[in-house]
Amino acid sequence: MLLSLVLMVVDHRFHQADAVRRVLASLVYPIQALAEFPAEVAGWLGENLRSRSSLKAENRLLKTENLKLKGELQQLAALKAENERLRDLLGSAYKLGNRVLVAELSGMDLDPFRQQVMIDKGSASGVYPGQPVLDARAVMGQVTEVASQRATVLLITDARHALPVQVLRNGLRTIAVGTGRIDRLDLPYLPNNADIRKGDLLVTSGLGGKFPPGYPVARVAEVKPAPGKPFAHVTATPLARLDRSREVLLVWEMKPTPATPSEPTEERGASDPERKQPATP
Repeated sequence: MLLSLVLMVVDHRFHQADAVRRVLASLVYPIQALAEFPAEVAGWLGENLRSRSSLKAENRLLKTENLKLKGELQQLAALKAENERLRDLLGSAYKLGNRVLVAELSGMDLDPFRQQVMIDKGSASGVYPGQPVLDARAVMGQVTEVASQRATVLLITDARHALPVQVLRNGLRTIAVGTGRIDRLDLPYLPNNADIRKGDLLVTSGLGGKFPPGYPVARVAEVKPAPGKPFAHVTATPLARLDRSREVLLVWEMKPTPATPSEPTEERGASDPERKQPATP
């Protein structure tokens, strides 16, 4: 005990046992490492197994979140595009100055020989046969059949459709006939010497009583004189996005009628847009 106390005091005050301690630690280290080796191996294996399983779980979670975020991003892109289309439609309605109703496409005709679409508004919303239909850019067509909650719209490119138009540049009037192709209209009744050029804008002329005047329709794409024939070969490209528009405008043209003392003027209502104005005596 006295020897131990003396060694402790000498080591504490004069650090004389450090060299002996280092030698003993070097001799004992292999035994300590060998004793700790199984525990270290077990811990390393457990850590790696846990890390791999956790990485797999985290990977699955990230994949799921990635799919969800991609889906939400697609919805946001669709909502952004729809918002832009509605803004364009509202801007067009403001420029028109007429009473309008926004409708959405609900279906397409599967008949390859017809170019018509269905919309989600019908007689319950005041839609009537012959009503003009536009998108944010130009004339799309007109209503042909009406049910309570839906209606059929014949596109201007249908082969059965003909629309009175005029050249905006000089007022030249003609007929734009559908060709059955979504990107082409024919102007078959223009003589070879007609004053019409490639790039001329065609607008509705107002003749025929279906479309009010001044609505954009198409732009002239090709003018070819036909020697020996009475009429030139003239084609035009519709300005409306007939194969891409999802929302359309149904237009009621507002025509004021003079009021009389006995029968005041009535405007067309939303429930019956074809209601006749009271006759003026």
